Amino acid sequence: MLSHLNGLYSELVLASTSPARRALLTALGLPFRAETPGVEEVVPPGTSTRAAVTMLAERKARAVLGRWPTALVIGSDQLVDLDGQALGKPLDRGAARTQLESLSGRSHEILTGVCVVGPGFFACDVDAAQLTLFPLKADELDRYLRLGEWEGCAGGYRIEGRGQALFSAIAGDRTSVQGLPMPLLIRLLREAGVSFFH
Repeated sequence: MLSHLNGLYSELVLASTSPARRALLTALGLPFRAETPGVEEVVPPGTSTRAAVTMLAERKARAVLGRWPTALVIGSDQLVDLDGQALGKPLDRGAARTQLESLSGRSHEILTGVCVVGPGFFACDVDAAQLTLFPLKADELDRYLRLGEWEGCAGGYRIEGRGQALFSAIAGDRTSVQGLPMPLLIRLLREAGVSFFH
């Protein structure tokens, strides 16, 4: 029996292979493993950004729970919201450029949905952070895009890397911006009966 799970669940599973999410959860000191959810990251047209990240986080968590039905599973998803429009992961460098050009010199929200599911437990919530980019010149944008940090990142930037130099202000939980809002996640895990200090 895993003492931190109090016998309620067989194991803790992160439904993500994101290095940033793995690093954040590792720092918490709870044994876990990460697994690819393998789900479609598509939502119905007209879905609000908040509803979309909730839906996708739940979809990821439930996909992994379907394979490991006695586990406690954490799903998370993140989208950038600019003027009510969701920006997901750019498909290529051109799409990343378009996203960063639209964000340049402006403020936007980044919304991160977290869903924790297990036998007899279900909870989802969303954290929002506000970010403001410096006005970016074309050559600076070119140099940043060449780093490849845009790959797999909503909005085309990676805040835990060199992309942090793009921002003039960040308001909110930095772990949320990195992809897994730890204060929110810890609250949900406590609600699920997880204990933290052994």
